[in-house]
Amino acid sequence: MTNKLTPIDPRQALDMWVDRQKAEKSEDTVQSYFYRVRQFVDWLDEDGITNLNQLSGRDVFRYDSSRRSDGLSKSALNNQLGTIKLFLEFCADIEAVPPELPAKVDVPTLSKAERANEEKLSAQRADTIIEALEKYEYASRDHLLFALGWHTGARLGALRSLDLRDCYLVEDDLQRLAHQDDLDPEQLEAVDLPFLYFRHRPESDTPLKNKGEGERPVGLSDEIGELLQEYIEVSRFDVEDDHGRKPLFSSQKGTGRMSKGAIRSRFNIITQPCRYGVCPHDRDPDDCEAREHGYESRCPSARSPHRIRTGSITNHRDEGWPPEVLAERVNATPEVIRTHYDQPDLLKRMESRRSYLE
Repeated sequence: MTNKLTPIDPRQALDMWVDRQKAEKSEDTVQSYFYRVRQFVDWLDEDGITNLNQLSGRDVFRYDSSRRSDGLSKSALNNQLGTIKLFLEFCADIEAVPPELPAKVDVPTLSKAERANEEKLSAQRADTIIEALEKYEYASRDHLLFALGWHTGARLGALRSLDLRDCYLVEDDLQRLAHQDDLDPEQLEAVDLPFLYFRHRPESDTPLKNKGEGERPVGLSDEIGELLQEYIEVSRFDVEDDHGRKPLFSSQKGTGRMSKGAIRSRFNIITQPCRYGVCPHDRDPDDCEAREHGYESRCPSARSPHRIRTGSITNHRDEGWPPEVLAERVNATPEVIRTHYDQPDLLKRMESRRSYLE
C-alpha cells in the first residue's frame, strides 16, 4: 500500500492543512488546531519520522500513550487527539498516509457532563458582581463590558468587534441602519429599540467566529440600553482605532481598541470575589499573586469571557428560553447549546416549566 502514497514532510503537510482550515474556521480555532498538531509534528521529528508515508498505527499508539502519560485531563485528550485525527484524515485525502490510519487514533469519548465545563459563572455570582458595579463603578467600561457579556452571551471577539455605529439606542439610529442595510420605512416600523448589531469585519481586525453567519442584531433591555448610553456619554475614551473606526470598548493604549488579552484580563479581575467582598479561598488580598497584573487568572474564582458566556446561556435556559430561540441570540446551534452550555439549575428549570402545566 505504501507504494501508492506520495512522500511529504510532516511540516509541509501541516502547513497545507492549516491553509485549508483558514478558509473554513475562525482565526482562534485555526491557531488552536495548529498548536495541537505542531506538538505531534515535533514528536515525529524527534522520533526521526521525516516522511508521513512512514507513519504507522504503532507510531500513533506510541504518541497517544505519551500524551496520556503527561497527565492531561480526559477533555484535553479529547481535544488534542481529536484534532490529530482530523489532520490525519486530511493526510489520507492527499495520499500521505494509508486511508485506514486516522481510525487508529483512539479519541476518548466524553459524556455530556464531561463535555460541559462546570466552571461557568453562576447567576447568583453574576447578580452580586452587577450590583457591586452599579454601586461603585456605574457606567464604567468594566460595568458595561460585564453587563453586556452577561446580558447577551456574546463571545469575547464579538464584544471586541463593536463600534459606536453598531449601537442602536434612539430613533435617529434607525435611519443609519436603513441606509446601511437598504431597509424601507415599513421594515423599520417593526423594529424596537435598543439593540446591538454584531458585524463581521475581518478586513479591519474584528472578525466574528462564524464569519458572515455570525452577524446578527441582539435586543437589549431598556436598563442595559440606558447603561450603554451613559457609558458612551461619560466613560468611553473618544478615540479611533488604526482603521479609523470608533470602538465601543476603546483604549488609550495600543491600537485604540481593547485587545482580546485586555478584555480577558478585565473579566478575570471583575470576577475576583475579593474585589467586592471576602476572599472565599482564605487568601490575604495584599499578598495574593492573583491581585498582581498579569496573574489575575490564577484566582480560583476568576472567570474568563467564555465562562461568562456559559453562565449566561445557562441562565437564559433556566429562565425559559428555548434553545432554538436562544441559538440566534448567542450565535450557536441548539445542539451546541444543549451539549456544551446547558448546565441547568434543576430547581429553576422546573419552575420555568410550570407555565406548561396550565
